[in-house]
Amino acid sequence: MVRFRSGLIALAILAFLISGSLLAPSFADGGANHQRRNQHLGVSGGNVLDASRSFCCSGTLGALVTDGSTQYILSNNHVLGRSDQAVAGEDVSQPGLIDNGCRVATLVGDFTVASPLGSNVDAAIAQLRPGTMDSTGFIEDIGVPSSAVVAPTVGLSVAKSGRTTGFTTGSIGSINTSVSVQYQKGCGGGKKFTISYTNQVVINSSSFSAGGDSGSLIVTNNSSHNPVALLYAGSSSSTIGNPAGLVLTQLSAVLGRSLSFVGSGGGNSPTTQSAKSQNELEPFMRGHSGVIAQLPEQASDRALGVLELHRANLMATPGVIGAGVGATSENDIEPAIVIYVDRTAPGRPVFAPALDGIAVRVVYSDPFVAF
Repeated sequence: MVRFRSGLIALAILAFLISGSLLAPSFADGGANHQRRNQHLGVSGGNVLDASRSFCCSGTLGALVTDGSTQYILSNNHVLGRSDQAVAGEDVSQPGLIDNGCRVATLVGDFTVASPLGSNVDAAIAQLRPGTMDSTGFIEDIGVPSSAVVAPTVGLSVAKSGRTTGFTTGSIGSINTSVSVQYQKGCGGGKKFTISYTNQVVINSSSFSAGGDSGSLIVTNNSSHNPVALLYAGSSSSTIGNPAGLVLTQLSAVLGRSLSFVGSGGGNSPTTQSAKSQNELEPFMRGHSGVIAQLPEQASDRALGVLELHRANLMATPGVIGAGVGATSENDIEPAIVIYVDRTAPGRPVFAPALDGIAVRVVYSDPFVAF
């Protein structure tokens, strides 16, 4: 989630940042269509009470979900639910406060429920106000996603549309990843705290997301756009998402009704299928320029078995902020235990080149933060 200081100076800075981002070639539209009034999803939005005397905060309204009769906007707990502080009925606006001079814009939803922080997802929904957002679930620069969830796999080519960086693409660097993520209780202030997650999806890229993209739906980078994960945190070099199937399961439990994604394919129950069962998904190939290397399921399972034996010790190592299953490199199909190390922490832990025959790959990163 991104925040800005209120006042004329901040508005001038905001205008500069937005105009500057228009020149960034990695942004599909420079964020312009994502930061103004837009009835598509994948755009600026948030809880109108997510502000303090000095700051206002917003994130991304990622997608639509339904219980079969009612549609809900899907985003993060820290975007819609004010990090466990919201009560049912609080207003959600589009665009968010930061893109409207810290003033309330068009009201598009009413906060409904959130899966509590610490429940292994950072997810919340707000009941859609009819006529305010595209009821087909159309995501800016992506289109209508599939309603069928795809399980994340290492090397899977993915895309997202978010408030700050617009449309971006990347590939999954690790799955089944344990991560430690920093939060702050209030908008621009309040006590900082850390939440631990397991079974998370990590994309290793410096351009896939930035602050304010939290709440974006990560989808397969193909014509069907299957939901893969819900973006909620990251660093300057990594993006973290909750697996989409887990998001639906946790929110359905809190709501008391089964939720599914609004999109093509229909159906009112969450479905999960293997990425390799989809004919359109990128094939895994080794060392072929421009083609994503996907880790075979058998190799991934073998690495996961080793990781489980060492996960607790790895996460207890000073400086380690994540550990998951990945590959030895972006264009390889050799399994590896990927260890994320906080480059800002004092000292650098030393690891063996392999654990029980599985290669170890160390990725240095800034601290993971909910943004």
